[in-house]
Amino acid sequence: MKVRPPRTDYRLAQLTEAATPAEPFALFTRWFSRILKDGGPDPHAFALATADSKGAPGVRMMLLKEWSEAGFVFATNQQSRKGRDIAATGKASMLFYWPALQRQIRIEGPIAPVSERASDEYFSERPRDAQLGAWASRQSRAIAGREVLASRLARAAKRFEGAAVERPEYWGGYRLEPRRIEFWQGRVSRLHDRILYTKRGRTWSKTRLSP
Repeated sequence: MKVRPPRTDYRLAQLTEAATPAEPFALFTRWFSRILKDGGPDPHAFALATADSKGAPGVRMMLLKEWSEAGFVFATNQQSRKGRDIAATGKASMLFYWPALQRQIRIEGPIAPVSERASDEYFSERPRDAQLGAWASRQSRAIAGREVLASRLARAAKRFEGAAVERPEYWGGYRLEPRRIEFWQGRVSRLHDRILYTKRGRTWSKTRLSP
């Protein structure tokens, strides 16, 4: 079956070398602040790509918890497929896509778990039903049916009735430390602007890529 997706007219903005800072974080701040202000759908959402020890890829949507020059943080079940991939390779890639601004940001680098204390903090910020859900789900594992989840959720709710929900030992945060950050701005004629920042030692270099 052939598909004919609509052709977006990319005319909102441009990205020039002269308008980009020497390091990528100021530009990420500028773009992220803009999408938060404009109210685009799920601005914190990103696609996380990993691969297992044999190179088989996997990708899924995640939510950004926090970021700084030290890296970009999210949290998940660390026994899930992505957790096993990360344990095997120590590498991952993120993609933020903001169609309202005709922009993408790709981030690549090594990834590792955050501290237990940080994971506790992230878990405490989750709504209670999401905390209980973390106990109910053995993420990425096969189950007999949805009733299994309902039963596990009921047991978790009973276990923590009238008390704070503890963080499961298998749930925690990860921090991706960027080595490459690419900023993509849609342009006319599909001649998009792509500015790649690459980290070498403690410094960043900046390169324009062909679309």
